[in-house]
This record gives sequence, structure tokens and C-alpha cells, in this order.
Amino acid sequence: MTAQILDGKALAARVRAEVARDVLALNQKGVEVTLAVVLVGDDPASQVYVRNKVKACAETHIRSLEFRMPAETTQQELLAKIAELNADDAVDGILVQLPLPSQISSAAVIAAIDPAKDVDGFHTRNAGALMTGSQTLVPCTPMGVMRLIEDAGVNPAGKTAVVVGRSNIVGKPMAMLLLHAHATVTVAHSKTPDLASVTKNADILVAAVGRARLITADMVKEGAVVIDVGMNRDENGRLCGDVDFDSVKEKAGSITPVPGGVGPMTIAMLMCNTVLAAKHRRGLSL
Repeated sequence: MTAQILDGKALAARVRAEVARDVLALNQKGVEVTLAVVLVGDDPASQVYVRNKVKACAETHIRSLEFRMPAETTQQELLAKIAELNADDAVDGILVQLPLPSQISSAAVIAAIDPAKDVDGFHTRNAGALMTGSQTLVPCTPMGVMRLIEDAGVNPAGKTAVVVGRSNIVGKPMAMLLLHAHATVTVAHSKTPDLASVTKNADILVAAVGRARLITADMVKEGAVVIDVGMNRDENGRLCGDVDFDSVKEKAGSITPVPGGVGPMTIAMLMCNTVLAAKHRRGLSL
């Protein structure tokens, strides 16, 4: 048995087309959906991410504002920029590209963004809303994973789900979304003894730890849905995930590739969140 490959690229293109229709409908109501992207410093990976986000904005008719600040920017200067964007009624979403230079606290920056414009879904108010099931803006990667699972024709209700990784950006919100979808959820991490004994029970396995090819075929249940959030470089410098794709695809029911799986969905969901924020801020139907 070879797994169904979950094509995040194709699904993301469909999501962007949905977003574009939404944005054009809002344009007709006199709303220009606007995303402000702030990039501090010259981290090459961050520059690629920002370029891809700006490109996705163009494709979905979302107006993008780009603010590039030098690597030596102080925390105070960045917070002043965020305050300015918070106060600008034309701006619907604010995204500050992480990681930030060492002199700036990511937590302070995330806390400074107006929760109604927090299209990354990282603010504690949005995290709390996700916890209680009243969420509007949810972190983009976990939301993209849920769309991939749905697109695979899998209903998480009654399934056993294992999330490997407990970050605030992916692991924890991922577990919450699966819980809201009525899965029975286990969160495993670096302190979990005998990881394989936990992952082998998963009908849905989400790997999000940032360790190249950590999940091997012997750790996966026959027919499981395997979602690989990892973005690593192997010993030859090639891009690879947290899952050993070649061996696991022979055992899983469905699997995401790296690249071309979760990555494109993260950016597509950012576009969805920007439209949601634009609607929500104006009291328009969601």
C-alpha cells in the first residue's frame, strides 16, 4: 500500500481562489482588505517567507504594505511601528515576521499587536479564545493542517490523534483544534519516554518538532494520516521534514510531502485570517 499524497500546493491554490472571491465581494462593499508585513533584519529565510506572503496577497487581491526595518532596530522602535499600525484603521492585519533579532522580545511584540489584527493568531487573547472554543483568528499552520485532513476525507471525530511537539505556534493550537473536532488527543514531546509506543496508536499523526526524519515507518500505524510540519535540512543540505517520507509513505493511508505539503497551506490560511479580520473589525458576517 502506498499512501495518498496530500498535495498542499493544489489545496492552497483552491483556498487562495476562495479568498480572492471573498476579497472582491468586500471590494464591492467599499472595503479594501489590507495586510501590513513587518520584517526586521535580513534573515534569508524570513525574506523568502515575506516575499511569498506578498505574492499571495497580490494573487488574492489583498493590499499588502511592507515595512523593512534594519537588524539594529530597537524593541522600542518596533513597538512604535506596531502602535502606528494598530491605530491605522485602513490596516486589517499585522504580521511581524519571526524570528526577531536578539535585542527584541518576541513575546513583547506579539502582546503589542491589536488582537483584532493579529492574523498570526499568537496573541494571548486569541490563544485563550482557541482554548475555550470561541476562536476567530487561529494560528495559520494548525488551521492549514485541519484543512488538509478534511481534504483527505478524514473526520477526526472519534479518532486517536497524536501531536509531536508542543510549541505555542503549532503543537498546542494543533492539539486544541483536533480536540474541538472531537478527536482524542495526546501531545508528545522531547521528554516523552518511548515515543514510538505513543505514535503507533495514532489514526492522525502530526509531527512538528523540527528534527529531520524523526518519525520512521515502525512508529506509524498502518493506514494513518501523517502530517509533516517539519522544515529541516538533511546531511546533504536538502529540504526534508520530521517524517522519513520514503519509508512512511509505504505504511500510511495519507501523507504530506516536504516541501509542498503544509508550507503552502500556512500562507493560504494567513490570507483567510486577513479576510476574517477585515470582516470581523467591520461587523460583517463571517
